[in-house]
Amino acid sequence: MSSPASKQPNLDSVTTINEDGSRYFLHPADVKGKWTTLRRIFGFTLISLYVALPWIPINGAPALFFDVENRRFHVFGLTLVTQDLWVLFFGISGLGFTLFFVTALLGRLWCGWACPYTVFLDHIFRRIERIIEGDAPARKKLAAAPWTAGKVTKRVVKHSLYALCSALIAHVFLSYFVSLERLYRYMNESPIAHATAFGIVLFLTAALWFCFGYFREQFCVIMCPYGRLQSALSDDDTVNIGYDEVRGEPRGKKGSTEGDCIDCRRCVNVCPTGIDIRNGLQMECIGCTACIDACDDIMRKIDRPTGLIRYDSLKGLAHQKRRFLRPRVIAYTILGLLGLGFFAIAATKKAKPYTAQFAKVAMAGMPFQADAAGVRNFYQLRFYNKRNQPASFRVSLVDAPEGFILSGSEQTIEAAPGEEISRQFVAIAPAEAYKGRTSLTLQVIANPGEVTINQTVTFLGPNADTLNP
Repeated sequence: MSSPASKQPNLDSVTTINEDGSRYFLHPADVKGKWTTLRRIFGFTLISLYVALPWIPINGAPALFFDVENRRFHVFGLTLVTQDLWVLFFGISGLGFTLFFVTALLGRLWCGWACPYTVFLDHIFRRIERIIEGDAPARKKLAAAPWTAGKVTKRVVKHSLYALCSALIAHVFLSYFVSLERLYRYMNESPIAHATAFGIVLFLTAALWFCFGYFREQFCVIMCPYGRLQSALSDDDTVNIGYDEVRGEPRGKKGSTEGDCIDCRRCVNVCPTGIDIRNGLQMECIGCTACIDACDDIMRKIDRPTGLIRYDSLKGLAHQKRRFLRPRVIAYTILGLLGLGFFAIAATKKAKPYTAQFAKVAMAGMPFQADAAGVRNFYQLRFYNKRNQPASFRVSLVDAPEGFILSGSEQTIEAAPGEEISRQFVAIAPAEAYKGRTSLTLQVIANPGEVTINQTVTFLGPNADTLNP
């Protein structure tokens, strides 16, 4: 098997595909530097957050918990039921335009720093591979070597750890949908008893093992649509990772009077997608910064300034004036803020931890009851406690004409976690207080001092002169 160093990357085809269409396996070299260190810290922070979120309780539920079975979705203290999911449209739109803003401003920062695929591949699976099989030259030598007991042992250990890590990631993912308590119970019972959950974990484990153990950079190059969207979202002022051709060309050996690039190919050898960044910005580049640290290390060794490969815009690399504020950046900022703003308003005003809805109750042909004592209207309340903790509430009549009373509002009602309660209340207008059809405000106070829900209803009755001749 040929090594990545022996194959010259070009702009006509991806490096990972041979001329006959077969797969060309990459063995990117390890690299050290400030950007690699920062990415590693950030990556492990994201992994820790991914594992920790199901353990962090907020308002009686995990910080992020999609309880599909009970149709309740908990997002950092905000509880949504099925009828509340429309608010997510604004949240997703806001996050989408925020990603557009980041891309227009900073290129593929998401891919290199925060994409879950990149985070798990670079900071877990590639680390396992390097620990077991060694650095890039050792891995290339092992790949080309015949199958010996030593090679089989290394491959079995490596892929066993891959399978274990994939299973752990899959189980954590499932905990976002069934909760940690239920997941632990499932793990201690027969897989047949929870066949659906077991099947999901099994499928995810196999898919993750395949992607991280074999498919690798092909997912980013072939399947991920984000790289293809980048060209539509960025321009010549977008900050990406690039090569300073003005400073680097023409390439020459150390000590020559040519450009600063000595054509050592270190930037190519460390690239996880096999490109040559010196050929310009390419779709396969995921912005991982490996080439920056690799080139800076070489520049320091030959006593030349660092930054030959760096974060910069195409204009900056051409030593032209750069712009920060541009029409697309302003547009994405406005649209992102609008989406997130509407989401915040909708979530706080509409998607409350409790829902309360009054409905008029009447027998056929009898929208009210009236006699010499007064007029009565019946209302059915449906109260839904969306939280995973008990709630109490009381109902009262506010902004009503003098003399009106609400029967059934004397007691505090308890609602269990996730319980929906139905109660009937009677609004009564004494004959001397009744002046005809009017509007009433029924108020529900849940967990006194926490949430107040008001609903205006119509109070029906006969002509006032008929009741009070």
